[in-house]
Amino acid sequence: MRVLAIGCHPDDLEINCFGTLAIHAKRGDEVYICNIANGCMGDMLNPPEVTAAIRLKEAKAAAEKIGAKEYICLGVDDLSVNSYDEEQLKKVVDVIRKVRPDYILSHGIDGYMDYQRDHNEAASLVFNASFVATIPNYKSKYPVYETITPIYFFEPSASNAFRPTDYVDISDVIDLKLEALRCHESQVKWLMEHVSKDVVETTKATAMFRGRLCKTKYAEAFKRCDQVLRMTPKRMLP
Repeated sequence: MRVLAIGCHPDDLEINCFGTLAIHAKRGDEVYICNIANGCMGDMLNPPEVTAAIRLKEAKAAAEKIGAKEYICLGVDDLSVNSYDEEQLKKVVDVIRKVRPDYILSHGIDGYMDYQRDHNEAASLVFNASFVATIPNYKSKYPVYETITPIYFFEPSASNAFRPTDYVDISDVIDLKLEALRCHESQVKWLMEHVSKDVVETTKATAMFRGRLCKTKYAEAFKRCDQVLRMTPKRMLP
């Protein structure tokens, strides 16, 4: 199986679905990790280009930690993610056509939107690109991918409205998930300084809460995208 996780910023995937990705990697599936934005605004003091370089290094280390096959960063500046930007759409289409995933993990649409505009624009980019990738006359770097890829939305940050359809037991990989998150040293520091949030502890607490709801110790929660042509007769999550 090939699994493609597309997050907005470096660390979004680590927080929300790295346990699930780690399980896939451990069982021999191909895991591809993509960030649309470069994380250039996630620092109190460093200029954007320095911060982007730091975040890229940290994201690569986190991907390696769980055994991902490839890490990809599309290099869009923070606060500039735009689902109506044709060049950004083409970049996401290229990733989908290159990987040819069995399913995609990404930010949510349909009422499960995030507090952060970049996240919401990323969600729309992925949803649109996963359809556009199937259009033969849409020309990009890679050949057409005929499958309209199923999508699972991971849990948005700071949302009271998320109602999961699926849970993945990550009890056996919770430590690995948190180790990967700690690779983002600059972001852990930034979130503490900017919003007084210990992202590692918050992530662990969220996994514990979701675990209690499905009678296990730690879990990640997802909402299956049920738009037409995206449903499958089988569960894709591990």
